[in-house]
Amino acid sequence: LKCGMRTTKCQLLVTSLCVMLLGLSIATLSTVTHYGLRFTLISNVTLDSNTYKVIHHTAFYFGICLSMTLILAALLSSAATVRESQCLTAMGFFCFALAFCGLIPAACWRYTHSTEVEDSMMDVYDFVYEEVRRNTSSFRRHELTAIHEAFLCCGKHSPFGDTTSVENKTCPPDQVHNEGQDCLQEIQDFLKKHMDFVFSLLGIAIGFTVYGMFLTSFLWFSIHFSSNLYRKGKYILR
Repeated sequence: LKCGMRTTKCQLLVTSLCVMLLGLSIATLSTVTHYGLRFTLISNVTLDSNTYKVIHHTAFYFGICLSMTLILAALLSSAATVRESQCLTAMGFFCFALAFCGLIPAACWRYTHSTEVEDSMMDVYDFVYEEVRRNTSSFRRHELTAIHEAFLCCGKHSPFGDTTSVENKTCPPDQVHNEGQDCLQEIQDFLKKHMDFVFSLLGIAIGFTVYGMFLTSFLWFSIHFSSNLYRKGKYILR
């Protein structure tokens, strides 16, 4: 029992370190996604029904809460391993379970709504592009120009291969002359890489949380039975 307990403690310490790094990575990714130039440009577009803005803010707050839960689980598990405390072990297990309950819906949402983020961002771009094409508003033209500069793209390619006045007014000069990348395709490619990275990080986090729950539960039972064994065979002389 003591040998298995020592092995579990070593594995739990390593797992706690990995979980803490995962929590910091998720917090960093959430912050970069929320304050990144490309994401904020799309989110700040004034629309009556900008669904991306809701996704943008929800993803940030969810990522921060998830990262804090993972970091707390790692700290409690490390303290429980050092002090061999059943209370801290149970609290660490609860934090791992709470993180697991948040990771599973997030991964399922990403799988079932695989193109919702891409579609919402492209809808915003389509709206701004059409507004500039129909009405030469300086405000919308400024937004479209900023999007073109951020994504290094130039308008929407026409099937006839020519450029409209929108591209000539809002695209950087080198993008216009060199037939820059279609913005819809560029947004889709950029988000696909970003979301694939997010999905991979969620998968790794799910694996470590399951392993952390297993180790903390095993450690709790080890501490419980070990303390019972220490109490057996002890007698008090009166």
